[in-house]
Amino acid sequence: MHTELGVIEGFYGPQWSWAEREQVMTALAPHDYGFYIYAPKADAWLRRRWDEEPSPGWSQAVGRFAQRCRQQGVRFGIGLSPFEVFNNFDDRAREALIRKLALFDRLGVQELAILFDDMRSEVPDLAARQADIAHWIRARTGAERVSICPTYYSADPVLDRVFGPRPESYLQTLGAELDPSINVFWTGEEVCSREISPGHLKRVAAALGRKPVLWDNYPVNDGDRMSRHLHLRGFSGRPAVNAAHLTGHAINPALQPVLTLIPALTLAQSYAQGDDYQYGEAFWRAALAVLGEPLARQVQADLLLLQDAGLQRLSEARKASLAQTYGHFDHPAAGEIVRWLAGDYQVTDEMVQTQ
Repeated sequence: MHTELGVIEGFYGPQWSWAEREQVMTALAPHDYGFYIYAPKADAWLRRRWDEEPSPGWSQAVGRFAQRCRQQGVRFGIGLSPFEVFNNFDDRAREALIRKLALFDRLGVQELAILFDDMRSEVPDLAARQADIAHWIRARTGAERVSICPTYYSADPVLDRVFGPRPESYLQTLGAELDPSINVFWTGEEVCSREISPGHLKRVAAALGRKPVLWDNYPVNDGDRMSRHLHLRGFSGRPAVNAAHLTGHAINPALQPVLTLIPALTLAQSYAQGDDYQYGEAFWRAALAVLGEPLARQVQADLLLLQDAGLQRLSEARKASLAQTYGHFDHPAAGEIVRWLAGDYQVTDEMVQTQ
């Protein structure tokens, strides 16, 4: 069984360039990646300043990328985070949303994701309020698909600690109130789930009254701790039988666009191969395809250092040695490793709190 794969660019920290987005999208399109949702946390026009008119340059860049997606047969989406709008969905918020939705229609947005994640609620009827907003938006958008990310998008108790206790029966109420045509994102038992099982997905689908779209927080490596590691290994803990319980499977990519392609390709292999999938062998095949043999062998040899040890456990001498090694390769992925070693991809707590 097959489920549609996609990318949801939803990380904190430094943004990709539009050329890098296009490179990722075109590389993954032939491997069953059928949608791309643009939603970086650093894009203020989609989050903190969502109610303002974006610059003409922003609109032109988004429109060009939307067109390139359509040319590749990839559905283009935008993730809008109308920041804490559910606390005060007044006339001013409605007018701002109408303007934004009209802009998205002009830009060719085919899927609109309304993202209520990473926000604090001040209302007791949060699920019903969010469903009402989603319905109001759906009635005013030309997008073919509408999806939402709940405030409590995982069973992980860390969300309750950071954003306050989730309302009782939040997920069940959201599922009951929300029209069945609107998709719902879910990350699994954890925000960054080590394993996602069919049993868990069946339980979530029963609560929501629909199969969720998996927002898979791998290979994303944002945040102070995770940005010190490169996430390169093949996907594991996502059995192909999950497809029967999903509407789609979206990966949140890493800060390094070229290196992201390695695990992304292994996910396609996992669904294609089913029980025959081997994540180590899949990593090697993907690394070979993305990097070429000499660089793939070097990355494979250094996998424990790059992914497991991370920057905090590498001495300055070791970092310098690795930087010299990868500096000899004329490949954009090697450049990403060199920049990572130099700390260029470090995501700070301040970034997470202000984006």
